[in-house]
Amino acid sequence: MFLDFFYTLKAKGLEVSMTEWLTLMEALDKGLTGANFSQFYYVSRMILVKSESDYDKFDLAFMEFFKDIKSEDEVPGDVLAWLDKGENMEIDKQNREMYSFNQQRNADEVKRLFRERLSEQKSEHNGGNYWIGTAGGSAFGHHGRNVGGIRVGRQGGMQSAFQVLNDRKYEDFRNDKVLNMRQYQVAFRRLRQYSSRMELPKTELDIEQTIEKTCNNGGYLQLEFERPRKNTVKLLLLFDCGGTMIPFMELCNELFQAVYKANHFKDVKTYYFHNCIYSKVFKTPECEPGDWVDMDYLFKHYDKDYKVIIVGDAQMAPEELFDVNGNYRGPNDGHSGYEWCQLLTTKYKKCVWMNPRYHKELTRMHWMESEDALSKLFHMYTLSVDGLKEAITYLLKTK
Repeated sequence: MFLDFFYTLKAKGLEVSMTEWLTLMEALDKGLTGANFSQFYYVSRMILVKSESDYDKFDLAFMEFFKDIKSEDEVPGDVLAWLDKGENMEIDKQNREMYSFNQQRNADEVKRLFRERLSEQKSEHNGGNYWIGTAGGSAFGHHGRNVGGIRVGRQGGMQSAFQVLNDRKYEDFRNDKVLNMRQYQVAFRRLRQYSSRMELPKTELDIEQTIEKTCNNGGYLQLEFERPRKNTVKLLLLFDCGGTMIPFMELCNELFQAVYKANHFKDVKTYYFHNCIYSKVFKTPECEPGDWVDMDYLFKHYDKDYKVIIVGDAQMAPEELFDVNGNYRGPNDGHSGYEWCQLLTTKYKKCVWMNPRYHKELTRMHWMESEDALSKLFHMYTLSVDGLKEAITYLLKTK
């Protein structure tokens, strides 16, 4: 029966080998986890999970398989669904004392009240002071104006809950998760290996070689140095703004900030477009008519050595992409959007398209026609950690 846990882990995408599984069985046989369920969790994760990027997958598999082990703090799925739809509200932290819940109650009393609410609640609640919900003055839920209490999922409001339930602590570590700024920066570090070594004295500490030499030297520290690198990558960054990209504005801003904070580029140029690239690209994300530059200007001033990253969801009507009059925001100069994209790929041999909602293997409907065409013209990747790594690897190939 316990073997089903192995298959649950595999189903969540964890590459658990038979050797690792047998090692866990041996640990259990030797009583290394005792009768402590938390200890079993940590021991099994230590043995079965190879990277912190898989912690979230492990947690999901663990919760799914052991869901029948009753917990007095377990939150029903319908309550979680209500909370997930709930509205986030700004919290006036100057009024903290007005909503203090836990000053006169100990943890056991708060948990008892929480379990009472769980047994009584039959519908979604937002902005109230009693039920499990969002905002409001309730001590249970998230984004409330209450000091103490129990937060259920999501980011908190007053940041004062003494217990957090159903919080996926390792979700941000996943390789397949849509990126945030920290993950962008980590992914961009891959560019460093493609920069060239300068013909200068070895003044940069080589950490990996220092560790290896120190280990080989019986633990006595032996510092190793290497020549510093020179950034040689030139990047042309094109963002789709407005319309269906509005939900991804924060994500694109994080990518923009990560690029400009990175020290892996010799030069970075950024322009904007709406839906599709036409004869002109905009200088600002507002995409105001007149505040633009010609694509011919880009072709003339940015040489073929520039790598191109296009960020957009490729969601547009086919006529916007294929019709010579498809650009309703400005001139086309005799070419359709698709033809301008073709000219871009002719000038710059290394172009990738990062798509925050790339449908990839799904059967394409009529409204996916534009995405399908662009994915055949550009190397298109999902805007995730793995997708960005794959895109960078392609961009920096010598052939």
